[in-house]
Amino acid sequence: MTVLVTGGAGYIGSHMVLELLEAGEKVIVLDNLSTGFRWAVPENVPLIEGDFGDEALVAGLLKEHDVREIIHFAAKIVVPESVADPLGYYLNNTAKARSLIQCAVEAGVKHFIFSSTAAVYGDPEHSPVSEDERLKPMSPYGRSKLMVEWMLEDVSRAHPMSHVVLRYFNVAGCDPQGRVGQSTPNATHLIKVAVQAALGFRPGMEVFGVDYPTPDGSGVRDYIQVTDLVRAHMDALVHLRKGGESTTCNVGYQRGYSVLEVIDVVKSVSGADFPVKLSPRRPGDVGSVVAANARVKSVLGWRPKHDNLREIIGQALAWERRLHNRKG
Repeated sequence: MTVLVTGGAGYIGSHMVLELLEAGEKVIVLDNLSTGFRWAVPENVPLIEGDFGDEALVAGLLKEHDVREIIHFAAKIVVPESVADPLGYYLNNTAKARSLIQCAVEAGVKHFIFSSTAAVYGDPEHSPVSEDERLKPMSPYGRSKLMVEWMLEDVSRAHPMSHVVLRYFNVAGCDPQGRVGQSTPNATHLIKVAVQAALGFRPGMEVFGVDYPTPDGSGVRDYIQVTDLVRAHMDALVHLRKGGESTTCNVGYQRGYSVLEVIDVVKSVSGADFPVKLSPRRPGDVGSVVAANARVKSVLGWRPKHDNLREIIGQALAWERRLHNRKG
C-alpha cells in the first residue's frame, strides 16, 4: 500500500514526505511544481508532475501504485490573492479537490487527510478558538477550504472512506536537520519575510494593520513549527488505521504572538535591524486567531516538540542562509 502526498514538493508537503519515509512508509508525490521544487523530493520517491484535478492522471496513479491513503496539501493559500481572484481559488482549492475525492472513492482509498485552515473561523468570537466555533470565513480562501471539509464529511457518510481534517494556524520554521524548508521566492509567511529582511535579502518589510483590537494593534497568530505540524498528520494516519472515526482538529500551540512581537524576536535572534513600514489592513485579514488544541491532543495523541518561537525563528534563519547559498 502507498500513501499519495499531493503538493509533496512544496513547503509542508516535503516535510511530510520525509516524515513518512522515516516511518517506513511507501510514498508517491503528485505536484505541478508551481510553488514546489523537484529537489525537495528525495530521489527514491516517485514524483509525478501534474495537476491533482486531472482525473485521468489521478485515477491512473492511484491504481498503478495501489494507493490506499491520501494526504492532500496542494492548494492556493494567499488570502488577499483569493479576494482578488475568487474563481481561481474555488477552481483550484474546491472544484479540483472534488475531482480528487471522486477518484479516491472510485479507487477504494480508505483514508484521506486534508490540510484545512484557521481561515474557516474568520474573525472568531472566542480565543483560543475551538473546533466547535461558528464557521464564518471572511475570504474566498477560507470558504474554498471549508467547502472541501463539507465534501469530506458527506463522502465519509456515503462511502467507506474515513478522513481527518487538520485546521492549520501559521506554519513556520523548517526541518531541524536542514533538509527542506520554506523555499518559495515570493512567499508571504511573516517569519520568512522578516528573516529575509534580517539577512539583507530584502530591503525591509511591511506590517499590514496596526489598528486591530490587540495589545499592540497588530494581528495576533498562533505560529506552529512545520515538523510538529506534519507529525499531527502521522498521528492522524495512525488514528484512522486503528479504526478511529473521522474528525476535525486544530493544530496549533494555543498561544499567540503579534506581528510586531514576532518582528522583535527576529531582530533579537538575528542580531540585525531592518526597516518596518506600517501599512493599512489587507482584505480578508482578521485581528486575532489562536488555536485551542485539546482535541488534537486527546483524539490523535499529538504532542508538540518545537513549541518555542526563538527556536522556530532560528531554524528559519538557518534555512534562508542555506537556500541563499544554494542559489548562489
